Amino acid sequence: QVQLVESGGGLVQPGGSLRLSCAASGFTISNYAMSWYRQAPGKERELVATIPSAGGSTKYADSVKGRFTISRDNAKNTVDLQMNSLKPEDTAVYYCNAMRDLGFLRRTYWGQGTQVTVSS
Repeated sequence: QVQLVESGGGLVQPGGSLRLSCAASGFTISNYAMSWYRQAPGKERELVATIPSAGGSTKYADSVKGRFTISRDNAKNTVDLQMNSLKPEDTAVYYCNAMRDLGFLRRTYWGQGTQVTVSS
């Protein structure tokens, strides 16, 4: 029942833009910190961006800061990642993540991943 469904990935030229979307079902994202991760072949999964459930500021990896923007729409139960000025090194599988830390229990959900390829 709990599910994160991603969309928006694809092939784009360097300098182009993509908007990734993550639609949640089975839970409400308002209770969760939402993040985007990415993983390229042979590389570690890395945190790209995080938006807290309430309060606090968004956080970005240095490599994407100024180019990517994470946002949430709690009414629609969705999280987006606007990706501008894309570079070949942004090529990776991008994963949506939801996390809630209850102190005694950390609950986390993952999306299926969507491929982003930046190439000329």
